[in-house]
Amino acid sequence: MKTFLRPLFLFSIFGSVLAGYAPAQVSRLVIYGIKGPSALAMIRLFENPPKIAGFDVRAEALSQADQVAARLISGEAKIGMLPPNLAAKIASSGRKIQIGAVTGTGMISLLSSNPGIKSIGDLRGGTVNVAGQAATPDYVFRRILLSKGLNPDRDLKLDYSLAPAEIAQALIAGRISTALIPEPFSTMVLGAGKNIKPVTDIQAEWTKAGGAGNYPMTVLVLDSAFAAANPQAAAAVLSELKASVEWVLAHPAEAGALGEKHDLGVRAATINAAIPRSGYVFIPAREARPSLESLFKTFLEFAPASIGGALPGDDFYR
Repeated sequence: MKTFLRPLFLFSIFGSVLAGYAPAQVSRLVIYGIKGPSALAMIRLFENPPKIAGFDVRAEALSQADQVAARLISGEAKIGMLPPNLAAKIASSGRKIQIGAVTGTGMISLLSSNPGIKSIGDLRGGTVNVAGQAATPDYVFRRILLSKGLNPDRDLKLDYSLAPAEIAQALIAGRISTALIPEPFSTMVLGAGKNIKPVTDIQAEWTKAGGAGNYPMTVLVLDSAFAAANPQAAAAVLSELKASVEWVLAHPAEAGALGEKHDLGVRAATINAAIPRSGYVFIPAREARPSLESLFKTFLEFAPASIGGALPGDDFYR
């Protein structure tokens, strides 16, 4: 009997020792981007996810900003990229999120094949195809038009019927003559060998119209409760994102290849050519606050509900 019990006794001790070395519980942490040029800022996180104690980290790009927003609102997502106005609107609803950093600034161009259009004033009476109705490019352009004495609802027609890729194709084919279009599509158009040229520097015109610095286009947001409970993890993600942005700017060809590999929706050659013009940055939230609030005030002027009707409070900026 004693001989029979001894293996059971040894097994129970061995099991107890193994239990003492059981791995700690690991939580899944997804950093969400938006397919297209904005997610390229975090492309290194797709290839080499940050190693953070207690977390299994990976990056994923969703098709639309609304999909990232829905995950943040539900609490499923803890970290993700958004347009600034959408982040502000979520925060105004009572969902506690905060901006960690601006990752993309002004990267839209006003292009035309019409030789008679050499300035903003020459747009009077014509049609401009605009990529992104009720989004940052739309309201930035409206503010610029007003500063030049043009009423965007009366003195010209703003056509929102085409998506950015379709606008690029239509410009190249000559089906439309003038358009406001973001990177990398503007670089694609300018490289097509057609008689299409920039009309003016939209980013410089924004500053002349009263904007504070270059306008933010993309921000990384964090769930406030998650960031408070996991400060080291939040700091590590932001540090890795900063390194990714710096790497993209220094290695456009390699970044383009990774963007195509991870199916961000843009060809490698286009990404490579567009990166120097694409406004990738890493500006910590509190440093970027003046430029963010300048943009938010423009949204308040044209569409207050799009940011929740008021400027976000101090806790919105990490």
